[in-house]
Amino acid sequence: MDLITAFFVGGLFCAVGQVLIDFTKLTPARILTAYVVAGVILGGIGIYEPLKKFAGCGATVPLTGFGSLMAEGVRREIADKGFVGIFTGGLTAGAAGIAAALLFSFLGSLVFRSSERE
Repeated sequence: MDLITAFFVGGLFCAVGQVLIDFTKLTPARILTAYVVAGVILGGIGIYEPLKKFAGCGATVPLTGFGSLMAEGVRREIADKGFVGIFTGGLTAGAAGIAAALLFSFLGSLVFRSSERE
């Protein structure tokens, strides 16, 4: 049942993104940014945590989950280090994901060659 719930919630995130692409003039980059910001806001006010408990990876893998992770990291760092935590918390919490994205992007660039599209 957990798998179905995760698939359904993750699919809803994707469906909303597809509707925004199809029926608005928003670019995919703006939609992705909006997802991260929505995750930060929902995580900051405590709404995203119950969704993560309900949907598991269906809520943590999308970009909203990354935003929520950053908000949680800032909250923890502020509790530990005070004002400085505002600047260090998000990067500390998201460091593993950011490092993995950079590493796999670099490895992909070594394997594949870019070419001009016609």
